[in-house]
Amino acid sequence: MTTPRFFFVFAAVSILAGSLFTSCNLEKEVDIDLPDYDNQLVVECYLEPGLPYRLSLSKSAAYFAPFPDPDDMGGFLQELLVQGAEVRIRHKDQVILLENRLSIDLENQRLYNYTGNDLVPLDTLAPFFLEIITPEGKKITGQTRLLPRVRIDSVVVEFKEADTLARTLTYFGDPGEGSNFFRFVLRYSNQDSIPLQDFTLEDRFVDKSFVLGAAYEFSEGDTLVHTLYHVEESYYRFLESVQRAVFGNGNPFAQPSPLISNLGGDAGAAGVFTGLQYDRLVTIIKRK
Repeated sequence: MTTPRFFFVFAAVSILAGSLFTSCNLEKEVDIDLPDYDNQLVVECYLEPGLPYRLSLSKSAAYFAPFPDPDDMGGFLQELLVQGAEVRIRHKDQVILLENRLSIDLENQRLYNYTGNDLVPLDTLAPFFLEIITPEGKKITGQTRLLPRVRIDSVVVEFKEADTLARTLTYFGDPGEGSNFFRFVLRYSNQDSIPLQDFTLEDRFVDKSFVLGAAYEFSEGDTLVHTLYHVEESYYRFLESVQRAVFGNGNPFAQPSPLISNLGGDAGAAGVFTGLQYDRLVTIIKRK
């Protein structure tokens, strides 16, 4: 990749400016008094049909807090994870209690500290209601539903002319009833690998169908996992706000980006409570 010319100009000016400041002995340490940080409760709960009810309840950490000792990750997690809360989810006439028990989601690399014994049903009509009573007696509420599955119509493999590398084109149709929001994830080899693509999209500017392309970077015999989530607008907005926050974290000129949450109650919690309905296809790269 060719480095932009302005980078060299910026680097040269920075080096020159640094040399001048150093030679003039103008360096000075400045102490900035930061206000005390108040931890915020954070909730993540994703309802996937056929999987147990699982929820993460934790506390946020200060941006300038020291990194945890790798040898004491257990102690660090104990400080962040909130124990002793009452967590229940209501669906129709059923009340599902989530026990204060750890479980791990390898596919999405998430740790949950509240887990139920019941499995999430495949119900795209009746809503789910969340209620959490914190150890301090504060309440966190949420509401969600499972949306109908949107199928991946096909995945087309195209090889670059006179080359061994191929790309994929993923096709799926727009349900066409109101506004629809999606998350698309492309992984290499298996479901718990780091995503090659992971982005959100909506159908506001799409007529009838979507075509999602990948770069020419796959060889014959490679295995790809395509996952298409049909999501609520609240989850779409949450993911967008997370992406903006990540971008702003590495940009000194960016404004702080708060998370857009769909939670209620008097605990002031951030996070998301949502259903995840998805379709998945596995593609093996082959020449026709």
